[in-house]
Amino acid sequence: MILVIGGAGSGKGAFVREVRGGPERDIARGALDGRPCVADAHELLRPGADVPGAAQGWEALVGPLGAKAVVTCDEVGCDLIPLDAGLAGWRESVGRLCCALAARATCVVRMTCGIPQAIRGELPRRAAGAGRP
Repeated sequence: MILVIGGAGSGKGAFVREVRGGPERDIARGALDGRPCVADAHELLRPGADVPGAAQGWEALVGPLGAKAVVTCDEVGCDLIPLDAGLAGWRESVGRLCCALAARATCVVRMTCGIPQAIRGELPRRAAGAGRP
């Protein structure tokens, strides 16, 4: 599995499209279904999300997400601590989920300003016909 983390709008989606080369329909956005890639994994744990297993917490999502080819997740804990206890708990759960996924991933990439940095493993090569000309 490749785990791609970074802030919102950091270029995670473009990077995934560039290295995968597969159709956009193969990427589930904030959903856990049969597709090989999951974008916005942080949304799986958001309070009120209708995701099977999410009610049991981040631990229940590690196995299903770990079986995916690529998972992207926003870094949500790099800001002020929210006063709302529910939001603070959500951020804590997202952080713990990312730690567990990173431990299973063969490659972990941090995106900053559209620049990928491998923090575990090697950056995947660009898929044939994918990305910029």
